[in-house]
Amino acid sequence: MNCPLRRHLRVLLIIPATLCSLFASAPDSYRFRLHKFEQPIGVETDIVSKQGGTFETKSTFEFTDRGTKVPLKATLRCSGRYIVSFFEISGSTSRFSNINTTVNVRGRSATVSDGKSSREIAVPPRYFPIAGYAPASLQEALVRYWRRNGRPAQLATLPSGTVEIKERGRDTFQVGSVRAHFRRYSVRGLVWGLETLWMDDQDQLAAVVTRDAEFDHFEAVREIYEPAIAAFVSAGARDEIASLAEINKGLPGRRTGVLAITGATLIDGLGSAPIGPATVVTRNGKIVAAGRAEGITIPQGAERVDATGKYIIPGLWDMHAHYEQVEWGPIYLAAGVTTVRDVGNEFGFITAIRDANNAGAGLGPRLLLAGVVDGDGPIALGIQRVNSAADALAWVKKYRDAGFQQMKIYSSVKPDVVKAVCEDAHAMGMTVTGHIPRGMSLLEGLAAGMDQVNHIGYVTTALLPEGFDATKASIAERMEAVKSMDPNSAAGQRLLAVLEKQGTVIDDTAVLSEFGNKEPGIANVAPELRQQFQSSSGLAGDALELAKLRWSKTLKIIGAFHRAGIRFVAGTDQAVPGYSVYREIEIYVEAGFTPMEALQAATIVPARVMKVDSDSGSVEAGKRADFDILDADPLEDIHNIRSVRWVVANGTLYDPAPLWRSVGFTPPRLPAPGR
Repeated sequence: MNCPLRRHLRVLLIIPATLCSLFASAPDSYRFRLHKFEQPIGVETDIVSKQGGTFETKSTFEFTDRGTKVPLKATLRCSGRYIVSFFEISGSTSRFSNINTTVNVRGRSATVSDGKSSREIAVPPRYFPIAGYAPASLQEALVRYWRRNGRPAQLATLPSGTVEIKERGRDTFQVGSVRAHFRRYSVRGLVWGLETLWMDDQDQLAAVVTRDAEFDHFEAVREIYEPAIAAFVSAGARDEIASLAEINKGLPGRRTGVLAITGATLIDGLGSAPIGPATVVTRNGKIVAAGRAEGITIPQGAERVDATGKYIIPGLWDMHAHYEQVEWGPIYLAAGVTTVRDVGNEFGFITAIRDANNAGAGLGPRLLLAGVVDGDGPIALGIQRVNSAADALAWVKKYRDAGFQQMKIYSSVKPDVVKAVCEDAHAMGMTVTGHIPRGMSLLEGLAAGMDQVNHIGYVTTALLPEGFDATKASIAERMEAVKSMDPNSAAGQRLLAVLEKQGTVIDDTAVLSEFGNKEPGIANVAPELRQQFQSSSGLAGDALELAKLRWSKTLKIIGAFHRAGIRFVAGTDQAVPGYSVYREIEIYVEAGFTPMEALQAATIVPARVMKVDSDSGSVEAGKRADFDILDADPLEDIHNIRSVRWVVANGTLYDPAPLWRSVGFTPPRLPAPGR
């Protein structure tokens, strides 16, 4: 059989180990296929040359993400022990982020250039220049350096930062007709959280499973191993879950068993008056009693937690998550989020995380899932494609059989297929959420059967003048169009009537639309994320005024539709991890919700929308033991939702500070009562 992989593996068998030193067995050029959500979207080409004792790798890395090209180039020069003398990288790392860095090493110092500025830095005895997840060839060189230079527990990276590399085990995957063997490594510090990569028996990088600069799933696979991409993704998920479980066992402040929380004021989430002093008792992940202290008998042997002066609220929900790495688990718990709806992910990854979390073997909130589907097109996402009624039926059935609660429509699904997805989902007891695809209006999406809508932008756009095309309009024309957006207009009232009649739920992700990031938690994120969040909007003049106007209109529309009875549910869509849940709830109050209504939009309302309110969403006997204990009253000031002192998730009590630290964040300074 003429199998390239068989030829490749036969070569490995005859190369002596002494010849497996630097690039000895590597080709002059090689390629990685680049994937997002397992969808092939680009190629990395690496060319290796030798000049004297120096090896040089030139990498050309480019993919197209939802219609936008993301090109990147890098050069690395190093010696036979992978000691780097020169590193240069320029281009884009996502649709929204650029890089332009050069590191020139001379002895114990280096010149670092970043755009137009440069500086001198000291070089530690062990170091490796690298900048983020790409290109893959740099990660290959990084692991080789680490192995050849003593496997340090921490390795300095230039121009800044450190990484931790661990050899985690061995895997064997079926690649076509051949079983191939790999060594598995974890890398922490290049992106936020763990990456997983594999080296083959020839000491070449086979695959890396990581995230790009947008937090999205990203995979680079050497072309010969591409048939095994799903196996790499699943193995990476299992290993990351195991790594997080190791952290979980050693967390300080973690308590299980029968718990009795005493002395707090109870805000049950149902809209009734607060009760205090109250007692809440939990056993085996359930609330067995909740109410006034004098009416509750605390079981013998219960561990008591004195919460005098504090406030108990239901565990928060994030109804728009893309839980693309295990580190979201500790962050969500630290923020007091005990239930998450994931609305689009890699099938094998998210089902593994869900099963681990929901069984108590993971470290994170309960997960409910919406299965994403998209159609072919220039902005298509992922590999779950529905281009016909038959495709729709197949994917709805696959997701239903795997325990998903919903379907999610993405942006390239054709109108007739949207209707097919909705009909099949409803027939199988599922609901449908998602984007309004290109070529459809909001009203057309609702008429096709969509139960819920992601992102407030689809609602505000529906209130623009009929036929208005923002892509062809001037700033002045856009300003006038936005000024005309009015929920009380005839168009607004027609839309409101449809939303009311169909019981449509709006997952607004307003925190993404907010002009001028007002989230103070940016200062507490892991170092790998900080620069990404601190960039300015780049707007000025009329464009700046347009952004401010659109935001003020968005708040008015949310408030008006809420007062009319439309249900809103809190969701963040990967803004500032953990913290943006708080900001989303605060935005509701700015839009006119009462603090109780804003709290309910992140507790009992989502539970009702997802049809689990008999089990969740409020602090009542018989429900899941999911609640937060705050230092200050959120009904007095909604900002006090940030004052999380303890979190109880499925009956386990956590101190948030170690959870924040476990994934590189700085615990927040709790606000004073009555802020």
